[in-house]
Amino acid sequence: MEKPNFSIKVERTALIILNLFAIINIRILFLTPSNHLEVLLFRGYTFITIFALLFFHLMRFMNKGVSSEKIRNLIPDIIFILVAIFIKDSERVFLFYLLGRQTFIFIRGLAIASYEGKSRDRLAHNPPIFVLYSFMIAIFIGTLLLLLPRATVEGEHTSLLDALFTSTSATCVTGLIVKNTGTHFTLLGKSIILLLIQIGGLGIMTVSSAFAMILGQKLTARSENLIQNVVGESNKVDMLSLLKSIFLVTIIFEIIGALLLYSTFKKLTINGELLSNFEVIYYSIFHSISAFCNAGFSLFENSFIGFKSNFNINFVITFLIIFGGIGFPVLVDIKKNFMEKFRFSRFSLHTKIVLCGTAFLLILGFVSYFISEYNCTMKNFSLIDRIYSSYFQSVTTRTAGFNTIDTSALSKPSVFTSVLFMFIGASPGSTGGGIKTTAFVILVVAVIAMLRGSRDVNIFKRKVSESIINRVMVLITISLTLLSIMIFLLLLIEPFPFEQTIFEAFSAFGTVGLSMGITPFLSSLGKVIIIILMYFGRVGPLTLIFAISEMNVKTSYLFTEEKISIG
Repeated sequence: MEKPNFSIKVERTALIILNLFAIINIRILFLTPSNHLEVLLFRGYTFITIFALLFFHLMRFMNKGVSSEKIRNLIPDIIFILVAIFIKDSERVFLFYLLGRQTFIFIRGLAIASYEGKSRDRLAHNPPIFVLYSFMIAIFIGTLLLLLPRATVEGEHTSLLDALFTSTSATCVTGLIVKNTGTHFTLLGKSIILLLIQIGGLGIMTVSSAFAMILGQKLTARSENLIQNVVGESNKVDMLSLLKSIFLVTIIFEIIGALLLYSTFKKLTINGELLSNFEVIYYSIFHSISAFCNAGFSLFENSFIGFKSNFNINFVITFLIIFGGIGFPVLVDIKKNFMEKFRFSRFSLHTKIVLCGTAFLLILGFVSYFISEYNCTMKNFSLIDRIYSSYFQSVTTRTAGFNTIDTSALSKPSVFTSVLFMFIGASPGSTGGGIKTTAFVILVVAVIAMLRGSRDVNIFKRKVSESIINRVMVLITISLTLLSIMIFLLLLIEPFPFEQTIFEAFSAFGTVGLSMGITPFLSSLGKVIIIILMYFGRVGPLTLIFAISEMNVKTSYLFTEEKISIG
């Protein structure tokens, strides 16, 4: 084997040094300089890191020459170097960028070394893994942007962990917050959060494919398959028409929602002053997108508690939540049915299950909250306010995260109801999380069929296949296993009561965003656990279903069947 020359050795050494800097950055990023000397040391360390990165690129150019690919790879590095040099207090952004950069290169190198380059092709043709990485990249970019000094109001500070938490919560359309969205972030910071909500709500692949269509590019068969997985459409359809319908429906609902909210917010006063026209428009757009994407982010400190008696807020917000949560395939099916002669029987089985399951859960939630909170959080409410609040809570608990009553003061029956509803979540192909309404309905129908002694599971005169039932069982089992592990860890490290801890965990996993008031007071490790729950709550069940769907394990033998006792 030919020995590498001196310049190649220097390049490899420079790469090792960059990796060491990236590891050190894990610790440095969590430190906040408290005096002038520490600030100077922090900046000095940043400039040494920049020099190491530039030296690495110089060695690469010297060894292998200049190419268009190398120049493209150099562009993001140069951008973040300029940000660190010329934008005040932005050194932390560059250090976090370097950490992400080296981590990505390390993982990619391992994959290529392990599979001799084939891993990239496998990843490219694997929709579940692509979805995981897409959300991960969006969260990483969102964290970088939220770390920018101009994203935070003067006098406030956003730590790396808080930026990562907020970015994950926005991208995974959860709504749990460690910093008040309305007062901690500037207009730029709020806009970054809003963009992450929109991207996370629609799905990374859906957004990127739509832009590809706008530019006139043809979708590949792999892209169509991936989009079908993302939007929850199982039947073969014209993907071009489906994507157009998704964006058309989204824009229409969000515009209508913003227009209806405008009439309420134009009369709103904050600190005794009416909002400016620009602020009214921004508040309307922000809450319309947040509601339709089932994100639960609000610019008001106490969400919509101050609007519990407002008819417009109660019904416009819930209108957006419901239609954003039933799923794009259902919206397209409803539109198609209304274009023709409307008949319920014309709906697909998926649409029938979603609509009936959603209606049942809304009614059940309304009755549960009305009874449980009648003499608790709604003790001094008028009858109409009790009706409004019970309905609003029933809608928002499954995935949206807004509230018109004090969540921290919920009675124990309401906490139990909320945990159950948050675990169920929204519907497939929607902007919400959870195990989905279809999984819940299929589970209930399967249990009823078993109790009745029926061999088949039938619903709306259609048979549910055994493979679908098995997938539902696997999905629920793995979801409960993940939640159990994370709740156990939270109970070990956090001092909060049992019901508050469980509520927080289920809210994160269901990407709901409701909290009993403990989110800002979580320890660093507690925040990391909630971040993991939000991430896997958004992409985990989705990815799991895709992976199971693509599995086709064949065996050439069968084991002998034997009965066991189960009760």
